[in-house]
Amino acid sequence: MKTFKTLLLLLVTIPSINMSLIAQSADEIINNYFENTGGIDNWSSLNSLKMNASVNQGVDIPVEIYQMKDGRQAVIVNFQGQEITQFAFDGETMWSTNFMTMQAEKSDSEMTANFKKQSLDFPSALFNYKDKGYTVELMQNETIDGAETFKIKLTQKPIMVDGKELPNISYHYFDTDSFALIQSEAEIQQGPMAGQKSISKMSDYQEVDGLYFPFDMSMGGQSIKILSIELNPEIENKVFAFPEE
Repeated sequence: MKTFKTLLLLLVTIPSINMSLIAQSADEIINNYFENTGGIDNWSSLNSLKMNASVNQGVDIPVEIYQMKDGRQAVIVNFQGQEITQFAFDGETMWSTNFMTMQAEKSDSEMTANFKKQSLDFPSALFNYKDKGYTVELMQNETIDGAETFKIKLTQKPIMVDGKELPNISYHYFDTDSFALIQSEAEIQQGPMAGQKSISKMSDYQEVDGLYFPFDMSMGGQSIKILSIELNPEIENKVFAFPEE
């Protein structure tokens, strides 16, 4: 009888033990990534970023990318000598420039609310993910571009699409040798690209003042070369603000 009770206890506790080990393994992978790219403390002290990049669309187009810890963001392209805000979020309003009319246009309330939910995912949605109410799950390893990777599923807060709540799930692939993040992917759920998969690839990690960033990226099939990164720059609010005139 004692042996039977011991066996029954093991059968009951094994699933919870396995889930604990999986969660811990996912945490170890994420922690190793941030430690190997500069350390948790250094990432925590990062308040803002300015990146100068070049996007290849047949010709190289200069791009400036601004990101703030408080959620403000902006992407400004220089097209034929003219600076155009391709995307911006000032903490409340999300907007972009209509390339047909060259007028600034606010995003609809649903898209803005969805973006606002994850606007504080700086410098990454995986950074301090538990504090944001997110969960992670370690999936089966996969080979990406010839590299063996750890695959981690990240579940963020649900988003609203056409008045319906939908899960917000993405997958992140870390090299098993270096723990470098080499690919992220998610299904696009809003806008004209809805239903398609968004894939971002990262490589050529370089050091900037003690932190390591990928300088070679591909997003949606577009090649992005980072030319320079400035940490904790002073950024004027007008970079993010919707132009009233």
